[in-house]
Amino acid sequence: MEDKENTHIKLKRNMESRHLFMISLGGVIGTGLFLSSGYTIHEAGPVGTILAYGIGAVVVYLVMLCLGELSVAMPETGSFHVYADKYIGPGTGFTVAILYWLTWTVALGSEFTAAGLIMQQWFPHSPTWIWSALFMAVIFISNALSVRFFAETEFWFSSIKVIAIILFIIIGFLAIFGVIHIKGTTQAPMFTNLFKDGLFPNGFKAVFTTMLTVNFAFSGTELIGVTAGETKDPGKNIPRAIHTTLIRLIIFFIGSIVVMSALISWQKAGVNQSPFVLVFKSIGLPFAGDLMNFVVLTAILSAANSGLYASTRMLWSLANEGMIPLKYAKTNSRDVPMIALCLSMVGGILALVSSVIAASTVYLVLVSISGLAVVIVWMAIALSEINFRKSFLKSGHSLSELKFKTPWYPVVPWAAFIMSLLSCVLIVFDPNQRSALFYMIPFLVLCYGVYYGKEYWKKRRLKSEK
Repeated sequence: MEDKENTHIKLKRNMESRHLFMISLGGVIGTGLFLSSGYTIHEAGPVGTILAYGIGAVVVYLVMLCLGELSVAMPETGSFHVYADKYIGPGTGFTVAILYWLTWTVALGSEFTAAGLIMQQWFPHSPTWIWSALFMAVIFISNALSVRFFAETEFWFSSIKVIAIILFIIIGFLAIFGVIHIKGTTQAPMFTNLFKDGLFPNGFKAVFTTMLTVNFAFSGTELIGVTAGETKDPGKNIPRAIHTTLIRLIIFFIGSIVVMSALISWQKAGVNQSPFVLVFKSIGLPFAGDLMNFVVLTAILSAANSGLYASTRMLWSLANEGMIPLKYAKTNSRDVPMIALCLSMVGGILALVSSVIAASTVYLVLVSISGLAVVIVWMAIALSEINFRKSFLKSGHSLSELKFKTPWYPVVPWAAFIMSLLSCVLIVFDPNQRSALFYMIPFLVLCYGVYYGKEYWKKRRLKSEK
């Protein structure tokens, strides 16, 4: 009977190498690059933004190296909360899972709103909620059919984004060197825009205060860990995806930022219009706005697709580990945890409702917490790796048994932990983002309180039953 029960909570390894590669590549390319990058350029200036994204890429790569060793040694769905549970403490494992679930659930609400607003640009007289509801149905079906169907749709969503960015960088560099003419100019702009107002027009401090925005842009890389339990041959495919992380981030993010900064003055960049659209318009590309709106819509749907998958697997993992009732881990005949999927979808809808009804209170708190949550998850991954390696060697194993080893241990995990911690602390200096820290601290205390309160009452109940 027990075995029969277990078959209904297990997940199948149906993701192939190409799926994992595109999910790890596309998961990180979202609204953070297409929209938020304009804010970063405006705040930190061109060179400051390149530096901020460079530091961010290094932090992410260090975290990925830590996650690589953990997820190859223990390829489990919802991986990093399981590792935090084993190698930091069960309260931390529970908190990490809740934070990560909340991150993607809040993101779902904002992605569906953004998708509706983009459709309104093409159909100005249609209400946003109709489009939001339509896209909710599409993303829900993508996740509900099977993990393979999800992986396939994510593969194609990601492919469109990747091709668009490659074309953007190629066209951008042709414009920078004068091969393509830019309206209103008589000579090739080259890289004068990068330095003409000094290296840091708003001061060097702006580089660090924009780090949270940069970390938000890079969130999604850790999805490799979430997919570990459903990936074919994780020992081969996960390291391959991780090793290419740094080079991908440099090409796609820093390449795009260099093009934007060279072709748009930093004062004009902002969040009102995608810097990608501004560049294409300055080149005089026909239908630039519509073309980029289509790409941004794809990016948003891709992020929502990945987000619903990630939050569903976190709930499944919490149930599988016995932290919430086991019924939430139950899977259907297509190996999809439907109860967890429906709950995550409801969470996304509630986040969407709060963004309309309580934008300045509830939603602001949710966004503030989810903005910092990913960085706290990265810190937990780094600390889990430090403790895992110690425990692994202490129990009599040798390093040669590990198929993937984090290089330069313990320098890499400690550097990942300290740099992630600094990016949390440094937002104290930015009055616009300071509230995130003030909301996050009581929320963390609440998560630990809920977990240990639950454990306390469980022990009391068991004692009384005896």
